[in-house]
Amino acid sequence: MRKVLTAALAALAAGLVLATSGCGSSSPSAAVPVATAPAATVSASVPGAVNPGGPIQGASTTCTYTRTGSGAASLPPSKTNPTTQYTATMRTSQGDIVIKLLNSQAPCTVNSFVHLAEADFWDNTQCHRVSDGEGLYILQCGDPTAKASETLSCDGSVGSGGPGYQFNDENLTGATYDAGTVAMANAGPNTNGSQFFLVFQDSQLAPSYTPFGTITSGLAVVRKVAKAGTACAFAAGGGVPKDKVVIESVAIAKG
Repeated sequence: MRKVLTAALAALAAGLVLATSGCGSSSPSAAVPVATAPAATVSASVPGAVNPGGPIQGASTTCTYTRTGSGAASLPPSKTNPTTQYTATMRTSQGDIVIKLLNSQAPCTVNSFVHLAEADFWDNTQCHRVSDGEGLYILQCGDPTAKASETLSCDGSVGSGGPGYQFNDENLTGATYDAGTVAMANAGPNTNGSQFFLVFQDSQLAPSYTPFGTITSGLAVVRKVAKAGTACAFAAGGGVPKDKVVIESVAIAKG
């Protein structure tokens, strides 16, 4: 009976991730791990996955970023060097979170993340969703419509924003979502945008969300936010953090 219950909870967690970016709305672009472009643009054609497996070898990688409408951000450069090492420091109203970016495993994802960070894309936005149960332990951020000045609700008005482009999945073979993992939210295969989630406790998810970073400092910040609970609950699970989390800036360092 215990094994059956565990399996059921894992399945529920996977479903939540694939059905929440719209935060309870009918938009398909909702989910913890799911949440990127608005429903009207999710159908944009995207080529096959660039790097569904392990590290990429070579000095240069070509990435494809596809417009999904009027862009809120410029497209990242198409060429990137997977051997460059990056660290991201996300300064938030609750404390700093430091992330080692996995450039060799997910170069196109990291290339986009660095591009958006250097464009101040996430400055003064909120992490709009936290989940602390049923196999899903994450804080989801990156929606540009979740403005710092607003009081977020669970009515479906946040959770589907993106940068105005999409790109392919990477690094999915054997992917797990242990505590400290940073991965992309999406609205289905190859629909990555600007939303991502921070895992603060081992989570049961299908290998469908590109892992592209590891938290090296600040995991306690995420756990504190999760422990405080939610201000409201999304129909699909989780809710808006009761302790408001504003991303003040994301600084990128090489080496």
